[in-house]
Amino acid sequence: MPVSNKISSHMEQGGWIRKMFESGIALKQQYGEENVFDLSLGNPVIEPPELFKNELRNLIQNPLKGMHRYMPNNGYFETREAIANTLTTETRVDISPNDIVMTCGAAAAINVVLKTILNPTEEVIILSPYFVEYGYYIDNHAGVAVVVPTDDNFQPDLDKIESAITPRTRAIIINSPNNPTGVVYPQEKIKSLATLLEKYQSKHNRDIYLISDEPYRRILFEKNEYTHVFPYYSNSIVVTSHAKDLALPGERIGYIAVNSSCEDREVLANGFTFCNRTLGFVNAPALMQHVVRNLQGVSVDATDYQRKRDLLYSSLEDFGYSVVKPQGAFYLFPKSPIEDDVEFVDSLQEWNVLAVPGTGFGTPGYFRISYCVEDSVIAGSLDGFKQAAEKFGL
Repeated sequence: MPVSNKISSHMEQGGWIRKMFESGIALKQQYGEENVFDLSLGNPVIEPPELFKNELRNLIQNPLKGMHRYMPNNGYFETREAIANTLTTETRVDISPNDIVMTCGAAAAINVVLKTILNPTEEVIILSPYFVEYGYYIDNHAGVAVVVPTDDNFQPDLDKIESAITPRTRAIIINSPNNPTGVVYPQEKIKSLATLLEKYQSKHNRDIYLISDEPYRRILFEKNEYTHVFPYYSNSIVVTSHAKDLALPGERIGYIAVNSSCEDREVLANGFTFCNRTLGFVNAPALMQHVVRNLQGVSVDATDYQRKRDLLYSSLEDFGYSVVKPQGAFYLFPKSPIEDDVEFVDSLQEWNVLAVPGTGFGTPGYFRISYCVEDSVIAGSLDGFKQAAEKFGL
């Protein structure tokens, strides 16, 4: 067998988004792309802001000498300085350019962090439902993923988190606004989580890192505010990308930020820089580092996503689905009308509607809808959701 047993098993268990992508290709070939309503991928159709295009155009027309060469593995100082200044303003914690490491998106950032901090068999807590790849990232670096369910509203359950902490706990990953639910963690949850982690750092006499995965930080609805982790917990690390806030998923540009209050900030930043290189990322893309330097704080218009959310959420509620209303990002995570979420998602294809079963996010009995799509796709999917609701007795 050319593929290792472990990878073969992972591919079989965790390829739900890939499977739906392949099903979408087959359906589009059979029925025509305009007749297939693919809500399975978090691949924004919104174009980047005009300011991004202006920056890119200016850089192409007025190239900097040597701008395509290697740079320090942690990234251009000017870019790290711009990010540090923005984070200092937003978090009210004094962040230095030396606390920033530029990465190939948030995925690389998480892998770099885990490679740096994990000893073999140390544990990383992840909250279900979770981003599909977390478990594989942890396994990449010989760690053990410990899955802790959230509550009925997809908020962190502090009692369950406390029960999951052991002397081998090295980190916990949180993601707010969340993929796949769209929920936002309020200030009181972040503060309580920080207090809990402080307690067990003291009890076990070891560092426990809070890794905050923040690619949707600027996509918030109504009057929801984002709670930064830096003011509340010293051993905190932010990983993020501009895939969603600048609609640049294909450009793979992001960063790691270490809390300046962290006692080992310099050692960690040096470790991240080393692992950025030795994992093969080497450095974040030079062109994008130049472009995003002047775009910190810029974002796509979240009201467009809010409008799409409102249409889907109200329609699904009218059809009888049970769904927690998202406060950010661009996902819905309704409860499946039947216990077998995989069977339900398969049944949606009768009406050429594609979604992803909650099983792929560690939470069977639900399914994920991504609404970062054209309005016509959302509108076209509604009849399928309605007919599926009637078929299964909602």
